[in-house]
Amino acid sequence: MQSRNFRHINGKGARVPKYMIERELPGAGRLTVAELQALSRKSNKIIAELGPEIRWLTSYVTDDKIYCVYVAPDEDILQEHARCGGFPADTISRVSTVIDPSTGD
Repeated sequence: MQSRNFRHINGKGARVPKYMIERELPGAGRLTVAELQALSRKSNKIIAELGPEIRWLTSYVTDDKIYCVYVAPDEDILQEHARCGGFPADTISRVSTVIDPSTGD
């Protein structure tokens, strides 16, 4: 079975873990483009203030939750990002391995 270790290399050559954050946000799927842009801008601003060790990779919006993928040295900086932005961070899980259809080949 093939799997990929889900870590990134930072600018210093060190491996940095990847995290999945579950944010409970009732009605998330009904947010307008303008509302999503405002949330994104706010998140980007806070990330810039926290420094280069935290990176937001992507987010998935569902009806009542947003799942965000980040690269960060630890959960503490992700909690700080959530606190500064007023974003929920209901569950933060470190990604240990990623599988996809090619894993079965």
